[in-house]
Amino acid sequence: MSLTTQLAAVYDGFQKNAPQPVLEVINSSKQGFQKAFDPSLAIQVGDKLPAFSLSNAVGEVVTSASLLSKGPLLITFYRGEWCPFCNLALQALQKRLDDFKAKGVTLVAITPELPNTSLSTVEKNELKFQVLSDVGNKFAKELGILFPMPDPMRPVLKSFGHDLLAANGDDSYVVPVPATLLVDGKGVVRNTYINPDYTKRIEPSVTLEWIDALAGSE
Repeated sequence: MSLTTQLAAVYDGFQKNAPQPVLEVINSSKQGFQKAFDPSLAIQVGDKLPAFSLSNAVGEVVTSASLLSKGPLLITFYRGEWCPFCNLALQALQKRLDDFKAKGVTLVAITPELPNTSLSTVEKNELKFQVLSDVGNKFAKELGILFPMPDPMRPVLKSFGHDLLAANGDDSYVVPVPATLLVDGKGVVRNTYINPDYTKRIEPSVTLEWIDALAGSE
């Protein structure tokens, strides 16, 4: 089953089963952001990736320089462990991890969640790639991919048991747009998938096509 099919099934199930007041808040938030998001302000193909230094799930500092020294880098941003669409996307990438490695590409995921929270994500989804904590969304802000959730979303998320203050270390309710970037070994962005609709994600097979095209151009 494709990732797209799995995501659609989760979305459809939620739309059918969630209480109407909850649906109204979530759908309004989602649609409002899609209208407001300006993709021209996000990082573009051909841009140099800003340098970063972020902690992984066990508290070790990982730098963009150290990752790029190994070759091309595939970066995926996700909102948090609480997001079912994010978990499906991470699982789909994990299934193709050997393919990424075989092509000499390092896969990393970046989240605003604290390392102890991202460790839970790693364990739950059995991830074998680095998950890095962009606490305060500082790196995501540099890339122009912030999604500030409106105030009505706060009680909705809390009603589902999602404590973003505990998970992220702040009470901003800002998360990244779930973007995916392919960066070549020189640190130049070669492909991007930045969709303000967080229920949609790129298929891992497409990112592998990106990588093949990159290899063919070098």
